Amino acid sequence: MASSPCGNSNFDSGLEIKTRSVEQTLIPLVSQITTLINHKDKPKKSERTLAAIHRVGQAVSVAVGRFVAVGEAIAAENQELKDEMGQACFEARRAGDAIAQLTDVGSALPSQSDGRVTVFSDRTGMVKAARLLLSSVTKVLVLADRIVIKQIITSRNKVLVTLDHLERVSTFQEFVQIFSQFGNEMVEFAHLTGDRQNDLKDEKKKARMAAARAVLEKCTMMLLTASKTCLRHPDCESARINKDAVFHRMRCALEQVIEIVTEARSCGENKILPASIYNGIKDFKSSVECLRENLHSLSPQNVDSQLEALVERTEDFTDSAYTSHEQRQAILSLCQLARQDTQQLMHAWVEAQSVHAKEATEDMEVAILKTCQSVSDLRRELHKVAVGRASDLLKVHGEQLPLRALKAAGAEGNLEAVAEYSRTLTEQKEQLVETCRLLCHVSGTEPLEITCIHAEETFHVIGPQIISAAQTLALHPSSKIAKENLEVFCEAWESQLCDMALLLREINDVFEGRRGVCVCGFFFSLSNLKTAKAVKLDAEEQTSMAKLGLELRLLSSDVDTEVEKWEEQEHDIVRQSQSLASMAYNMYLFTRGEGLLKTTLDLFHQAEVCTSISIFASLSPSFPLFQLVDEEKSVVMTEMEKLVALCQQLQMGAKTPVQGKTATFQKVPILRLCILTVVLSLLPFCNKLNKKVIGTEQVS
Repeated sequence: MASSPCGNSNFDSGLEIKTRSVEQTLIPLVSQITTLINHKDKPKKSERTLAAIHRVGQAVSVAVGRFVAVGEAIAAENQELKDEMGQACFEARRAGDAIAQLTDVGSALPSQSDGRVTVFSDRTGMVKAARLLLSSVTKVLVLADRIVIKQIITSRNKVLVTLDHLERVSTFQEFVQIFSQFGNEMVEFAHLTGDRQNDLKDEKKKARMAAARAVLEKCTMMLLTASKTCLRHPDCESARINKDAVFHRMRCALEQVIEIVTEARSCGENKILPASIYNGIKDFKSSVECLRENLHSLSPQNVDSQLEALVERTEDFTDSAYTSHEQRQAILSLCQLARQDTQQLMHAWVEAQSVHAKEATEDMEVAILKTCQSVSDLRRELHKVAVGRASDLLKVHGEQLPLRALKAAGAEGNLEAVAEYSRTLTEQKEQLVETCRLLCHVSGTEPLEITCIHAEETFHVIGPQIISAAQTLALHPSSKIAKENLEVFCEAWESQLCDMALLLREINDVFEGRRGVCVCGFFFSLSNLKTAKAVKLDAEEQTSMAKLGLELRLLSSDVDTEVEKWEEQEHDIVRQSQSLASMAYNMYLFTRGEGLLKTTLDLFHQAEVCTSISIFASLSPSFPLFQLVDEEKSVVMTEMEKLVALCQQLQMGAKTPVQGKTATFQKVPILRLCILTVVLSLLPFCNKLNKKVIGTEQVS
C-alpha cells in the first residue's frame, strides 16, 4: 500500500516510505513547499512577504540541485540503477527549476490600486511542480535506499561464504586464520544491520531484526568454541552435533535478516506471529463495540465464533501441567462468564433488530459493557498467571543449579550424572518454553510478541546444546576447550534469562499503561568520580554500545586463541595478554548489562589498573629483535610505540571526569579496542622471538 511523504496525502508519491531517514529527509522539503502553496489563495503580497517567498523558492531550488548531484553520483557508481535514478534526478531538477521560476521576483506584477505585488498567478503550475518534485525526490531516496539493502546482502553473502569455509576446515591453524576474517565480516554486518534496524519505521520488522541480530551475536562466540572443540576432538559425536546446531542457527538468522530488508516472504512467515489471546480480546471487543453504531455490522454467528476462538486459545493456560488448580478454575469461570454475557448481548441485539431500532438500545448498551468487562477480566487473570509463573521461574532458575551440576559432572567425566542433570535441565527448558508462549499471549504489542517468540526459540535450541557440550566434556574431562565451550553455552542460557526478566518488565509496563520500550535493556550509570546518575540510553546509543561490545568480545577471543599457540604458557606476556582479554570480556558483558562491572566507575577503575604498558617491557633486554627481518622489526617497534601511547591515553582518560554520555562511549571501550588490536598484532612476533630465546638457551 502506497503512502505519501510524511503523511501528506496532497503530494502522494506512489512510493511507500519504509525508513526514518527517507522520511526525515523529506520533512523539510514538504514544509517549504507547504509554505509556498499556502500563499496561493492570497495573490497580493507585500515586498517583505514576497522576498521571503522568493528566498524559500530559491532555497528549494538550490537544495534540489545539491540533492540531484548526489543522486547522479550514486547512479554513476551503480549501473543497475542508472536509468531509473537518472530519470528521477531529471524530474527533480525540472521541478526545482519550475518552483524557482514561479517564485522569481522578476515574474511578479505590481498592482495598479495599492502598489502591492501579485505573484503565483499560475496556481496550477505551482501545485503540479510541487507534486512532481516530491514524487521524484522520494523516488531518488527510495532508489538510494536500495544501495543500502544491496550492501547488507553483499555483506551477508561474504559471511555465508566464510561460514562455509569455517565449517569445512580440518586444521586448527586454518580455522584461526579464517575465523579472524569471519570476525571482521561479522562486525561489518553488525554495523550495517544495526543502522538498518534503527532506521526501520515498522516496529514489528525492527523487533524481528533485533531478534535475528541477537542470535548472530551470541552464535558468533558459540561458533568459535564449538568449532575449536570439534577440531580438538574430531571423533566426538556430541561435539559434532553441538557445532552443527550453531552453524544451522546462524544461517537461519542470516536468512531472516535478508527477508526483513528485502521484504521477501518465506514459507514459514505465517508462523512468526501465532494468534495471541491479547489480539483476540482486542478484536472481539472492537466487534462488540461496533454494534453501537451499526446493528447490522456483523452477524451474531460471527461474534459467537470470535469468542469461541478466543476461549480455545486459553487452553494453552488451562491444559498446562504447571497451572495450579485454583488458576485453572478461575480461567474457566471467567470464560463461562464471558459466554453468558455474550449470550445476553445476542438476545438484546435480536430484540433491537426486531423493533427496527436505528442504534443500540439501553439493554443492548448494558450488555455490551458487561461483555467487554468480562473479557477484560479474563485478560487480567491470564496476565496474572503468565507473569506470576515467569517471575517464579526466574527466581528458581537464578540459582543456576542444573548448570553448575552439569559443569561439575562434566569436569569429573561422570556421564551418568550428566545424563541425570540433563533431564533436569530439559524439564526447566520445557517450563521456560511454555512460559514464553503464555507471555506471548498477554504481551500486548506485536514487537513484544516477537521478542517472546525469540525467547521461546532460544531456550528450545540452547537447552540441547548445553547438554551436548556437557556430554563432550564428560567424554574429555581434561579438555580446556571442551570446558570453555560448555561455559559459553551456559552463559548464553543465563543471558537469555536476563533478557526474559527485561521482557517481563516490558510486558508489565504495557499492561499498566507505561508504553516506554527498552529495545535492548542497556542501563548504564554515566558518572564522574564524584557523582553517579542512572541514564537510559536511546536505541542508537544502545546499538553503538552493542557494536563495541561485540568487537571487544571477538578481539578478546582472538587474543585467547593466539596465546594458546605459546609453548610457555606461564610466560609474563601470556599471562598479561590473558588478563587484558579478560578485562575486554568484562567490558563486553558490561555492554549487555551483565557481569561484574556495574557502573562506569567500575569501568574506569579497571582502566586505571591496566598493566598493558609493561606487557612488552621485557622485549628490549631479553628478546633478540635483531633476529627478525627488517620489515618484522619495524612492525614490532611501531606497534610497541602505539601500545605505550594508547595505554597512557587510557590511564589518563580514566581519571578525567565524564561530560555526557557520548564521552563515556568514546573514552574506555574504544581505547581498549585499539589496545587489543595492537596486542593481537604483536603476539605472533613475540611468540617467534620467545621460541628463539628458548632455543638459544638450550644450545648454550
